[in-house]
Amino acid sequence: MYLKKSPLVLFFLFFQIAFSQDGIPVYSDYLSDNLYLLHPSMAGAASNNQIRMTARKQWFDQNEAPNMQTLNFNARVGERSGIGAIFFNDKNGYHSQTGGYLTYAHHIMFSRSEVDLNQLSFGLSFGIIQSRLDETQFDPLDFDPIIAGIIQSSSYFNVDAGVSYNFLNFSGHFTVKNIIFQNRNLNSSDFESSNQRKYIVSAAYALGNFGSSWTYEPSLMYQFQERTKEQFIDINGKLYRAMDFGKLWGGLSYRRSFDGAEYLDGVEIKNQKLQYLTAILGINLNKFLFSYTYTNQMGNVKFTNGAFHQITLGFNFLGGREPYECNCPAIN
Repeated sequence: MYLKKSPLVLFFLFFQIAFSQDGIPVYSDYLSDNLYLLHPSMAGAASNNQIRMTARKQWFDQNEAPNMQTLNFNARVGERSGIGAIFFNDKNGYHSQTGGYLTYAHHIMFSRSEVDLNQLSFGLSFGIIQSRLDETQFDPLDFDPIIAGIIQSSSYFNVDAGVSYNFLNFSGHFTVKNIIFQNRNLNSSDFESSNQRKYIVSAAYALGNFGSSWTYEPSLMYQFQERTKEQFIDINGKLYRAMDFGKLWGGLSYRRSFDGAEYLDGVEIKNQKLQYLTAILGINLNKFLFSYTYTNQMGNVKFTNGAFHQITLGFNFLGGREPYECNCPAIN
């Protein structure tokens, strides 16, 4: 059901899109055994080396709907070092961005043996991003002095940094994205800001005895956008079932913004916060991983009733380290 929207709501919805393209957007990719995509300190942290590829599409019934593809790998090098690389393509209507990151991570083991997990990790990613705005399809009869009718592009460099701590069944992470203030000179948008800095905190704890067929992993993820003061929290739960061929798993994630926007429902003014409900199903088949993610936006005011779909493919390779004796899905 579509309600009459006030200018405040239109501004709020546009505001979310205008600031969404600051490097790789933070969706629910990290729940697909893909924590490195979110936290650089997880490069080489797991007991196996990893390749992950994702494809995300929003609103299949809408033209120029947001879509994103990522490809990343991370690996352990020596006893204490990890490396990684991320390549991504993100398109949102007439706006798009492509880029890549290179990562170095350092891991400090406090374990008394090679099977105990007690690891502190630091990571640093260096990224180059190109933002583009395609004005060639704009209506030439709708005159605007800042619209040039060309493809504008702007490239910039930035840095992400993070720290992770993995102890037995517990994992915790803190990451700062887009540390350096950078101007993206796309002249048609007044919302381009030099401050795209974002803070992300996440934690998880796996419940279940080591060697058990079932593991339950509740987790939280909080993000804060410095420029806009936007805040979001994810509340997640995943269930794992060990099988002879690998592992079956699934979960639910609920995302909610701290701030909302007002909208006009007839003569009554109401308030709505941004909310997403995500379901995820996955399978680990020997060294291969496949998962499907379905996200639905909740609330009365939204662009469309269409959902968001994502597929993740993964491969674990050349893992020379034995799994740790813990229920720690992010590491084993």
